[in-house]
Amino acid sequence: MTLCIINGKQQTTAAHTTVAQLLGDLRLAGHKIAVEKNGKIVPKSRHHSETIADGDVLEIVRAVGGG
Repeated sequence: MTLCIINGKQQTTAAHTTVAQLLGDLRLAGHKIAVEKNGKIVPKSRHHSETIADGDVLEIVRAVGGG
């Protein structure tokens, strides 16, 4: 298990979880989102290869439209 902080809350994920897998677990896959890991944006092209390690801090923001 991996211990990390996601949007300010301590959470655990399975070892070697990728950003894409995490988004699927959080039911955010397919939505317009931005992911920041340890203060740096993770481009969508790296979501399938970027893994989450112990102590990582992630911020996930979902875009919402409106007017």
